Amino acid sequence: MNIVDSSGWLAYFADEPNAKHFLPPLSDPDSLVVPVIIIYEVFKVILRETSENEALQAVVAMQKGKVVDLSTPLAIAASRLSLEHQLPMADSIILATAQEYKAVIWTQDSDFKKMSRVKYFPKK
Repeated sequence: MNIVDSSGWLAYFADEPNAKHFLPPLSDPDSLVVPVIIIYEVFKVILRETSENEALQAVVAMQKGKVVDLSTPLAIAASRLSLEHQLPMADSIILATAQEYKAVIWTQDSDFKKMSRVKYFPKK
């Protein structure tokens, strides 16, 4: 299973130089897990920078993977991970979801770069 975090989705939608790194997990929606917090973050950025129509199209694309809502057990696990790793809320929710689904996180976010089960690509 794979999780592409917000930075990866945004790179992909904007066709940034690192977009190519996120093609493998994004090309396999059956193994793609999408925490709902990532939908929130991506929609917000695309809405701010382009249009509601483009933001909604991005959400449709993201929903091809398995969308995971924030449940109470996941929130508790994320809180613990946030304290343990000094992570912001969204990152801790992504990490907790990845652990729950035994997923690899694909990211440009340096908060994840030293963690196991992470494919980190420095932002260009």
